[in-house]
Amino acid sequence: MHSHPLKLINTLVFYASCILLVTSCWHRNEFPADMQLADGILEEPAQHKANEARFTASLNGVDYTITPRYHYELTGLVVSYEHHDGNYSLHRLWNDHINVADVCVVWGHNATDIDLNRFDFWNGEFTCNFHTRDSADWERFRLDKIANNHLLAEDPYLRKQVKKLRIGDQIQIRGWLADYANDQGFSRGTSITRADRGNGACETIYVNGFTIISPMDNGWRTLLSMALLGVIASSLIWFIAVARGVF
Repeated sequence: MHSHPLKLINTLVFYASCILLVTSCWHRNEFPADMQLADGILEEPAQHKANEARFTASLNGVDYTITPRYHYELTGLVVSYEHHDGNYSLHRLWNDHINVADVCVVWGHNATDIDLNRFDFWNGEFTCNFHTRDSADWERFRLDKIANNHLLAEDPYLRKQVKKLRIGDQIQIRGWLADYANDQGFSRGTSITRADRGNGACETIYVNGFTIISPMDNGWRTLLSMALLGVIASSLIWFIAVARGVF
């Protein structure tokens, strides 16, 4: 009995899609060499003293006191991030639901003159970590052109927009550098300079505006979607054909 011609074609599509899926998934966060950067990424974050009084925000039944310290605007290239919902680890212990995400970004020299693909970036629950095996790249990397940002947002729309970000996106954040505390004893401050290091060096930003200026398109993410579609489609064809006795 000869096998149906479609069976061989479908099998080839399935395995080719699987290989492409793994390959494109591995490369999906590579920064393209010809990435076009927004003008704002070349500039330092803008910061000036805030005169607004402290205010209260509420989320998930928890009240937070927000103390604005500086107006702040940052345009940067996302190198890593961690979304939070307040239901896990220390965020759950501290009842911290308003910290919607930690976002690590670079700008200026680090975005234009550094091969970011030579670095590994990753976020912990509260930190941005990075390293490279190349000592020359490490020497050229500017530690004052990278920042981890604790993003605070009460507004559902802003929280939804922040949840959309991915590595390689060019983003603009507007708001206040702020201290905050909840009504159960938790509090966190903010860095007010890009020159500090270690514990307390992260910027805590109460977000008033958030924009993804330009999502990263490196080709691999398109191939990833196509490969996933190929795996799903060929699998469905297989099951339907087997059920109907074609294969």
